[in-house]
Amino acid sequence: MAGDKVDYRRSSTKTTGLDVPPDLTQLARENRASGSGTVSASSLTTTASAASNAVAATPDPTGRASLRIERLADQRWLVTSLSPELVWPQLKEFWQERGFNLESEQASLGLMETEWAENRAKLSQDIIRRTVGKLIDGLYSTGERDKFRTRIERTATGGSEIYISHRGMVEVYSSSKAENTVWQPRPTDPQLEAIFLQRLMMKLGATEEQSKSAVLDAQAPTTRSRVIEEQGKVTLQIDDTFDRAWRMVGLSLDRTGFTVEDRDRSKGLYFVRYVDPKEINKDQPGLLSRLFSKEKSNGPDVDKYRIAVKAEGERSTASVLNAEGQAATGPIAKRILELLAQDLK
Repeated sequence: MAGDKVDYRRSSTKTTGLDVPPDLTQLARENRASGSGTVSASSLTTTASAASNAVAATPDPTGRASLRIERLADQRWLVTSLSPELVWPQLKEFWQERGFNLESEQASLGLMETEWAENRAKLSQDIIRRTVGKLIDGLYSTGERDKFRTRIERTATGGSEIYISHRGMVEVYSSSKAENTVWQPRPTDPQLEAIFLQRLMMKLGATEEQSKSAVLDAQAPTTRSRVIEEQGKVTLQIDDTFDRAWRMVGLSLDRTGFTVEDRDRSKGLYFVRYVDPKEINKDQPGLLSRLFSKEKSNGPDVDKYRIAVKAEGERSTASVLNAEGQAATGPIAKRILELLAQDLK
């Protein structure tokens, strides 16, 4: 969990303010939009501190938010006594402080997603780069890009469960001649997810030692899952309770690139959009811009589905429904459940 394993700061597009030269006088700002009365620097500091304390407020009578890491297999998530309303602004600050730009923010759904970024810590530190690295740093690339999706769910006690899921792409040669390259998905990295959960714990008030212990000491009970096909009906069977199955399916949906448009835990439903990878034409111009920019292009059709999670005694099942709520059949439904089962292994 060493801190030098991730460095996305230099890939961000942050700008700094301009300094006033020493021989010039700073111009006065317009005061028409400000309130009446005198405002001192000390009062502004006090106000900012009070606002910060308000964000960090918690119903815990000790005045400190409870924080812990829970784990299922290689999936981890953060549980805190802070409500989602208090966590959301701190979460937005957290990603921006780490050098990420946010691609989407849906506070009503508790979903936040970063843009694609490069982990500069993976660049080799050879003697040439150490000598003139700052001058030609932009010419160096790892050939890998990462993005992270964060999901917040409210607990029964009013606290929050925070899930961080990673998605990665890698640049590879498209032919043996090594003339052109294409971007392809690469496996998710649970270690990166754990590193950012640890850092988020520190952002929410834990010490470095507490955050390291929470990540390393989290128990990892084994849960088995399998895809079952009977009489044309395909389901994903999970050997665990509904609560755990709901968490696992939600995190797997985030990891495997589904777009969760809505969810209803009381009914066990995730409303998702899915693109079958077989329908994507890798030779189609504009693939790179679709992956690493906000530009819109003509891509494959996107279908809407519902993932239904139900309890069956000590086990749970997940099935795929179409947009109308009817059981989906055919290869697409099986493909979706196989993707989830593969991630749950």
